[in-house]
Parts: sequence; structure tokens; C-alpha cells
Amino acid sequence: MSFPLELVTLLGSSAGGGLLAFVSNLAKARQAERTYVLQALNDKAHIVDQARRYESRGFAWTRRIISLTAVFFVIAFPKLVAVYMPEVPVYVGYTEAKSVLYFFTSDTSKTVWKQMSGLVITPLDTHLLSAIIGLYFGGSLVK
Repeated sequence: MSFPLELVTLLGSSAGGGLLAFVSNLAKARQAERTYVLQALNDKAHIVDQARRYESRGFAWTRRIISLTAVFFVIAFPKLVAVYMPEVPVYVGYTEAKSVLYFFTSDTSKTVWKQMSGLVITPLDTHLLSAIIGLYFGGSLVK
């Protein structure tokens, strides 16, 4: 039994056409999937961009008030008290390390407190002020 050549051509072209249609539909489905993925990424990027552009004036003022209050009451207020009432004693504490000669022991440290009067600027004042200024300007620079 032999098949006519027209029937072989018809079946071959039908199978080839079906295969090409399947591949075309598969490519269209992939293109649609990529379009949906890109659209979802664009929507996500838009949401992230909106979240990054959020600006709260109240938060900036809260930071300013906290930093200025801390600077005033930790740094300026004790200095003003010392200027206007120099008889008020100021206690300054610092650590002294005592070195031990043995290699298997560590240095011992103790805190020494000294009483002073008048206007006293301690290393703690300068460290604290530089830390507060660094935090305030560092937060502003990140923006």
C-alpha cells in the first residue's frame, strides 16, 4: 500500500504548520510573560521610588530639637552655671591605667575623680559634641 504524494505533502505540511504555530504561540507566551515581568518590575520600581521620596519635615525638626537640647543641657548649661556661680564644684572623672609587669596579667584601670571649680572643658565635652554634630550632619549628608 502506498500513499499518494499529495497526501504525504498534505500531512507533512499540516504537521509542519502545526509545529510552527505551536512554536509561534510559545514565543508569544514568552513575550507576554516577559512583558508582564517588566511591567511588574516597573511598578515595583515606581513604588520604591515613591517610598524613597518620602519626606517628613516633622522628623527633621524632631532631630534638630533633640540635638540642640542635648547640646544645651550637656555642654552649654554646665558651662553657664560655672560662669555665673563659680563656687559650684565640678567633678571630672578619668581613667588611669596601672601597668603590671607580668606578661600573663592585664593592665588594671581605675577611675579617678578630681574636683575643680570654674569653667571646665573636659575631653568628654569635646567627644560628645563632636559625636552629636557628626550624627546630625551625617544624617543630612546621606540624603
